[in-house]
Amino acid sequence: MTWRGCVPEGGLQPRRTADGSFSLFSAAIGEGFHSADGALAEARAKFVAPAGLGRFAAGRTLQVVEVAVGTGTNTVALLEAMRQHGLELRWWGLERDPEPLRLALADGGFRRQWPPALLSEAEALWASEQMVWGDARTRLPDLPTALTGACDLVLLDAFSPRRSPELWTQDFLGALARLLAPHGRLLTYCSAAALRRSLADSGLQLAAIRAAGPHEESAWSGGTVASPSPLPNDRVLRSLSPMELEHMASRAGEPYSDPHGRASAAEILAARARAQALSTAESGSTWQRRWGGRRHHHRPRQQEGGGPEQDR
Repeated sequence: MTWRGCVPEGGLQPRRTADGSFSLFSAAIGEGFHSADGALAEARAKFVAPAGLGRFAAGRTLQVVEVAVGTGTNTVALLEAMRQHGLELRWWGLERDPEPLRLALADGGFRRQWPPALLSEAEALWASEQMVWGDARTRLPDLPTALTGACDLVLLDAFSPRRSPELWTQDFLGALARLLAPHGRLLTYCSAAALRRSLADSGLQLAAIRAAGPHEESAWSGGTVASPSPLPNDRVLRSLSPMELEHMASRAGEPYSDPHGRASAAEILAARARAQALSTAESGSTWQRRWGGRRHHHRPRQQEGGGPEQDR
């Protein structure tokens, strides 16, 4: 999970997560690439399971766009699951910085996570013309036009909106929404109100990824799935809770905006802060008090200073 380039030398620090899988921490962003609980576990819980691969007939070829390829963990985890379901993969990846993938492939622990044949298949994808390098905002239009309205899955795994909002704007999310086939799903670890409002405003139906562990039945979410079609309530997905719906309607749901696709993170954050100041929607603090003072977490990923990023 990354998208930014120009990371200073030494700015990417290898990490081993609790499940033993390889990850990185970006000193430049002040954020880890994955949950401290496990990079591989996160890939399977946030991207593979919510994809609902069992709904596709064996032998089917799925069209997948992955935004922010990072270390490649999501790519290989998805490829592994698709092979188990007898599915074929037609994949495109968008990534700005080649260094995370290079570091992952140079790490023996990362390579041992996968059968050699599976990793070789993923490496062939990353070395192909379907791996598109550069700023995803400007490179997305370079994908084949035939993908519009035809993608089975879109994976979005960029740094969190509060740290790096460029790939979480209403404009970019709307462009991703247009890739989806009627049954397609956009998958992300993020549960931020601004993300969800932007996806809903793009005409998509929303579901939350059920949180794993002791909080599984709580109002907290493990991520977001969006689709042009209604999504199921099942062991992986659930409807948004009243707390989450009210969060979307509050000032926390104010979208990030970047209509020209060139604004810096600071410019995007400043514009959103101005829009929130002018908004007549309920404040985030009022929403928090009504729900017992709780704060809604973007994700349980490692942040600079040790805490998780929180929505506002």
